[in-house]
Amino acid sequence: MTTRSNVAPSTIGVDLVDGGVVVQYLDGREVFYHGPPKPVEGSITTPPGKDVHVLVTDPDGVEGVMTYVNDRDTHDGILETTGVGRVMLESDDEEVLYPGVTVSTEGYSIRVEADVSAVDGRIFVFAEDELSEHAYELVAETDDGENEDGGEAAEPNDATEE
Repeated sequence: MTTRSNVAPSTIGVDLVDGGVVVQYLDGREVFYHGPPKPVEGSITTPPGKDVHVLVTDPDGVEGVMTYVNDRDTHDGILETTGVGRVMLESDDEEVLYPGVTVSTEGYSIRVEADVSAVDGRIFVFAEDELSEHAYELVAETDDGENEDGGEAAEPNDATEE
């Protein structure tokens, strides 16, 4: 088995469109993450065994950094040409992806936590496999049960829905 290592992300293009998020890789390719992302206050624990991608954008949502969490399939060279980063976590491990955004392992799940007030932009979490895709946006916690855009906030563990 080939060992995978951490790869630092580069700034890549982002386009927030109706129905999802388009990520524009440095090599010219694009990928569409189906959505719209479900607002979740502060943190999310993804379903077990999903491929987890974390995107932190600038305040305007036109560029950002994307990091794959525990991706064992993509070769380092491919990540470097696309601008996507990777972080490899051991069991019960934790890593700061971006100031204010931390990822950790919880069994076979990945937990993404954010201090939204410390991030000057938006935080998206995508959890997918060949059977399903989930898209979330971490938003600031409120006292009234609504997120900042006035919509109802999802429960932190709603990611376990299939």
